[in-house]
Amino acid sequence: MSRVGGSPIRVPSGVTVEIGNQAITTKGRLGEMTYAFSEDVEVTFEDGEVSVTPKSRSKRARSMWGTTRARINNIVQGVHEGFTLDMEINGVGYRAAVEGKELVLALGYSHPVRYLIPDGITMKCERPTAISVHGMDKQKVGQLAAEIRGFRPPEPFKGKGIRYANEYVRRKEGKKK
Repeated sequence: MSRVGGSPIRVPSGVTVEIGNQAITTKGRLGEMTYAFSEDVEVTFEDGEVSVTPKSRSKRARSMWGTTRARINNIVQGVHEGFTLDMEINGVGYRAAVEGKELVLALGYSHPVRYLIPDGITMKCERPTAISVHGMDKQKVGQLAAEIRGFRPPEPFKGKGIRYANEYVRRKEGKKK
């Protein structure tokens, strides 16, 4: 029994939901998103709540039940308020800046790293050592943040690199004499 799939999704005011043809479309103040769900689950919308139920008791139907519910919740939340991931940069001389549609990172390499910001994503650098990634698609925001982190992941000895704001970097003791 899915603990996630059993609870209905409350649709906030200002968000419209349309279900049809094995897909759900949500429209909100940030835009419009569509998710094509599996044939193994049934999605219904009534009284301002979206409910997901499995069509059979097969293993695939039960696994898609919770997944579909979570994905629909993400698109409803995404078009209403969006998702934000904050990142921090640690290291002497490491900094970030947004120049037009590019994120420019100085990470100790011989050249600055330039990253093109895709459509639907906004980035802010309120401080040279802080990056904020915002968008309505949770998967895109997370993937983009992971790619940025991949340019210089945090290392365990000095803690230098790019890390998520809520990430804990386990520190190691250095070499002894």
